[in-house]
Amino acid sequence: MTPKLFIDGTWQAAARGGTIDVVDPATERVFRTCSAGTADDVDRAVTAAKRAGQGPWGRTTGRERAVVLCAIADAIEREKQALAELEVRDNGKPLAEALGDISDAAYCFNLYAAYAEELDARQGEAIAVPDDRFKTTVKYVPAGVAGLIVPWNYPLLMAAWKVAPALAAGCTLVLKPSEFTPLTALELARICEEAAVPPGVVNVVTGYGNDAGARLAAHPDVRKLAFTGSVPTGIAVATAAARDIKSVSLELGGKSPIVVFDDADLEQVVEWVMFGIFWNQGQVCSATSRLIVERGIAGRLIERLVEEARKITIGNGMDEGVLLGPLVSRSQYDKVLGYIEIGKQEARLASGGRRPPGFDAGYFLEPTIFTGVPPDARIWREEIFGPVLCVAEFGTEEEALTLANGSEFGLAAAVMTRDLERAARVADRFEAGVVWINCSQPNFLEPPWGGMKKSGVGRELGTWGLMNFLEPKQITNYLSPAPWGWYLKG
Repeated sequence: MTPKLFIDGTWQAAARGGTIDVVDPATERVFRTCSAGTADDVDRAVTAAKRAGQGPWGRTTGRERAVVLCAIADAIEREKQALAELEVRDNGKPLAEALGDISDAAYCFNLYAAYAEELDARQGEAIAVPDDRFKTTVKYVPAGVAGLIVPWNYPLLMAAWKVAPALAAGCTLVLKPSEFTPLTALELARICEEAAVPPGVVNVVTGYGNDAGARLAAHPDVRKLAFTGSVPTGIAVATAAARDIKSVSLELGGKSPIVVFDDADLEQVVEWVMFGIFWNQGQVCSATSRLIVERGIAGRLIERLVEEARKITIGNGMDEGVLLGPLVSRSQYDKVLGYIEIGKQEARLASGGRRPPGFDAGYFLEPTIFTGVPPDARIWREEIFGPVLCVAEFGTEEEALTLANGSEFGLAAAVMTRDLERAARVADRFEAGVVWINCSQPNFLEPPWGGMKKSGVGRELGTWGLMNFLEPKQITNYLSPAPWGWYLKG
């Protein structure tokens, strides 16, 4: 049976009856079919969300919303194994990674439950003003209907990053997952239904970006847009938001550098560089895909990276011991292979760059390393979003920073050195929203997440993520019993 759309607390068929084939990237076979929602379905979902926001949900306290968020978290944790296995078939990532993602999604709902409770204490907080005849307070009100558009690389986790703070703030929402990985978003809708989330508060519309996604971004009753994905689509979302002056947050692409000085511990560098680019098949917006290494250590480091890359176990994400699964889709696979062919003309292919032997089906690709990559190369400048590492060498700290910051992206950056003063100095000069010292890719849900330049607008996670879905309202009260008499002045 084709899963339906979740609108206004009920499971409804797509208005035009279209479907989406969900493909297992390890086998290239269709294993599920979903409804393809269109603009008509988005309109119904937004109408339901707007009505729900004007109802009792819009008047709930943070404590009341926290109960719902905790119930969702408990259900996700309880169903972790099944959700992770579904994510593996949907996305291709190894099961161990998927299990971690699902646990993080549950943690995210619990974290925002705590923030929702804390929000109650902040309501009506006093703001000091320089005239004691007035008392000014601030209340935090929900931003309104939120349109949430999430990517395919972390399907449930990226949904949690947006759904949890939206609910904590008291918003209602329409979630549009990627057409490549829609299944766990539908499971989240079921979990919300079972957690007694009121009808219309959470709506999930599966569909294609150029139809359902475009309508969600342009709908006049959507007051907040939160999008994670590519720069071109982010530009389209921001353009649609500008027409109605919607609040918008964008988490877009990256081409993040990892700068390695020759005093760094070689084996630690190998571990963090490998993790930074090959985790999740390199399909990570913050992947440290540009290795900028000091010449004194470059030869030994490249040799060790090639050696370890060739040891990585590739296979179906459901198989034990697999570290690198398939890419998510045929289109993504072809895109990455296209960049590899470009890279062969621009730099030296040191390792990988092909389908691994023995794999006749599935979107599998060997971990790939290019060396001697010039700063004007396309593989250096453009986001590949696959297991492809580009290496360049430097002689001075200033040269390293020029290479690191010479990008239109600014999501993340890493530096590895034993000299902590130098590490702090370089970290301060990175043009990036997230900086790592002597590591790459650790991500916690409490600090802010987001980038500079073309990597996005605004910040997610932590209390910054909650504020994305709130509108601060100033209330100023005149306390003096006497008239102000402004018309008598002068």
